[in-house]
Amino acid sequence: MTSQNGPVALVTGATSGIGLAVARDLAARGMRVFLCARTAEAVARTVAGLRAEGHDVDGIAADVRDRASVTELVRATVDRYGPIGVLVNNAGRNGGGRTSQISDELWDDVIGTNLTSVFRLTREVLKNGGLEGAAYGRIINIASTAGKQGVVLGAPYSASKHGVVGFTKALGRELAPSGVTVNAVCPGYVETPMAQRVRAGYAAAWDTTEDAVIEQFEAKIPLGRYSTPEEVAGLVGYLTTDQAASITAQALNVCGGLGNF
Repeated sequence: MTSQNGPVALVTGATSGIGLAVARDLAARGMRVFLCARTAEAVARTVAGLRAEGHDVDGIAADVRDRASVTELVRATVDRYGPIGVLVNNAGRNGGGRTSQISDELWDDVIGTNLTSVFRLTREVLKNGGLEGAAYGRIINIASTAGKQGVVLGAPYSASKHGVVGFTKALGRELAPSGVTVNAVCPGYVETPMAQRVRAGYAAAWDTTEDAVIEQFEAKIPLGRYSTPEEVAGLVGYLTTDQAASITAQALNVCGGLGNF
């Protein structure tokens, strides 16, 4: 394992998809990365895999919906590596359907997972993770192009991601005098396990095949293809650099031209 003395990065939902790509990218940039996901087995497998690649990585199981779990996650990160310099709020879930049929439980869980967790974890990192008043700090929230436009059959998801974008812009302006930057990265269609679940949901709702859903989605993307997790992670990584120090309170798309707003 390489010896690294770069900033400490905390990445949530980092055992697959965008989160895993972000953890790998930040570790390759010389950061010490602490990651989490809901299951201990997934965390252990991911940590072992990234360590085998030569990265300085650790992590624990944590549920970002739970306040006590958030507190323990930040404490564990600081105990392991020291004050946190980079926070990537990536954990999230899909969820939707016909709005008249959406249950309170689904709505509450999508909002809790995608939005409330971002607030709680950010607050905890600012208060007890060493980020408030730090000479260097980056908060990067994984939102979505769905946080800038409405998504058919995705009201809870779209509402939650709009909230993330609004929170990002407000906090970015709040923390700007300190030099800590806050930005949202907004993926469009990205090939991840969650994307597969989303396609299956649309196929069922529209009584069609997943291949037909893919074809319909890709037809809307000017580049004609899904983005990759690594392309999203590349923007996240750039936002942690000194060259990105004047970028804050922004919501930046990685979407193949799907959204130009």
